[in-house]
Amino acid sequence: MSHRIDDVDERILYFLTEDARHTSAPDIAAEVDVSAPTVRNRIRQLEEAGVIVGYPAHVNYERADGLLTNQFVCSTSATDRQELAQRVLEVPGVINVREIMSGTGNLRVKAVGTDTDDLTRIAQDITALGIEIDNEDLIHREYFRPYAQFGPRDHEPVSPVTGVAGLAGDADVVEIIVKSGAPAAGKTLEEANDQELIPSDVLVVRIDRDDQSITPSGETTIEEGDFVTIHSRSGITEDTVETFTGN
Repeated sequence: MSHRIDDVDERILYFLTEDARHTSAPDIAAEVDVSAPTVRNRIRQLEEAGVIVGYPAHVNYERADGLLTNQFVCSTSATDRQELAQRVLEVPGVINVREIMSGTGNLRVKAVGTDTDDLTRIAQDITALGIEIDNEDLIHREYFRPYAQFGPRDHEPVSPVTGVAGLAGDADVVEIIVKSGAPAAGKTLEEANDQELIPSDVLVVRIDRDDQSITPSGETTIEEGDFVTIHSRSGITEDTVETFTGN
């Protein structure tokens, strides 16, 4: 059962999501224009209602002894999904499991290993539970941000670009939703390259379309609504972003 929240709750959730560790009740009170005791009471109510379920640390495992973080896309039956999600969480190295409401790929398992052999061991432990691994990828970086609609109402509209704080040539991986009327929409990657819409140093490394993950080739057509991952070691400019968004 859902818990009804109001504008004050939304703002509290926004600032906690943005940086719970360094945000106090008086800090939030000053932003939301209520008293600090009110903020504390609201947080307690949100915790009791199960809206706030924890305050986890975001750990960069690569910097911690060069550990590898892997995501396994797995499938199991809908009737066994919840039970197996709990069981796979007990596999040494698994740190997060998500249940997805879909027929296939309905379990997303994040695991940390010391090396590729350790990740192979984790994969074997997962399949030993009767879970099918459909796909797996090493996680390069993760980016988080609070839900913008809960934030201050005077902020600029949310950008369709995710996975990067700024675009001034310092980003090397960006995920973009292709918008209607964008220059690249309806063109193959080869055509977009020939027309210099996509610079030679920019690679489209993945396209997610509906429930399908596509490893693109020159003949792959970019379609409206595609979730495109692009990569460039020299940085991704706003012009490149506009090729996919049209903004």
